[in-house]
Amino acid sequence: MKHIILVFLLFPIMIWSQSNFDKAEKLFKEEKYEQAQSLFESVLKSNSSDLKTIEYLGDIAGYNKSWDKAIVYYKKLKILKPSEADYYYKYGGALGMKAKETSKFKALGMIDEVKGSFEKAMSLNPKHIESRWALIELYIQLPGIVGGSESKAIKYSNELLRLSPVDGYLSRGHIEEYFKRYKVAEQQYKKAILIGGSKISYQKLANLYKNKMREPEKAKLVLETYNKKSSR
Repeated sequence: MKHIILVFLLFPIMIWSQSNFDKAEKLFKEEKYEQAQSLFESVLKSNSSDLKTIEYLGDIAGYNKSWDKAIVYYKKLKILKPSEADYYYKYGGALGMKAKETSKFKALGMIDEVKGSFEKAMSLNPKHIESRWALIELYIQLPGIVGGSESKAIKYSNELLRLSPVDGYLSRGHIEEYFKRYKVAEQQYKKAILIGGSKISYQKLANLYKNKMREPEKAKLVLETYNKKSSR
C-alpha cells in the first residue's frame, strides 16, 4: 500500500519533469540555448542522474565556450555510464578546447587525458568516426616535441577511409591542406566528391581554391556544380 501511495505522490513530479524536458529539448533544437538551459537545470534538480539532460547541459556549456562547466557535465556522464563512447569523446573535446585557451604549461599536462579520452571512445566503439577526426586534428596541430605526429594523423585518416571513404578522403585532404600541399589536398577532396557528393566535400574544395590556391573562379565553378546537382 505504501508503494502505491508513493507512486501516486511522485507521478505529478514525473509528469512535470517530462513536460519541462520536452519544452527544453524543443528550445535546444531551435538554438534557444539560454531558455533551454534554464529548463534543463530545473529538470536536473528533480532527476540528478538523467543522462540526456546532463548531456544537453554539457552541449549548451560547450556552445557557450564554458569549457569548465562542459567538462563537469561530461565527466558526470562518464561516471554514470562508462560504456558510452560519445561521453568520452565529448569530454575529451571539452578538455581539448580548455587546453587551447590555457597556458602552454598547463595545456601540456592535459594532452594525455585528451588523447586518452578519444582513444577510450574508439575502444568502446571501434567505428567511432568523430574521435578519429579529433585525434587527426590533435596530432597535426601539436608540435612534434609534445607528441604531434603527421604519421599518426595519417594512420587515423586511413582508418577513416576503411570505415567511411568520404571521411577518409576529407580527412586526408585536411591533413594535406594543413601542411600546404594544396595539389594533393585538391585530389583528395575531388575523390570525396566522386564517392559521396556531399555538400561539405564541395565546400572543402571550393574553400581550398578560394582561400589557399587563390583561384576564385574555380571555387565559384565548384559551388555552381553543387547547386545544380542539389536542385535536380
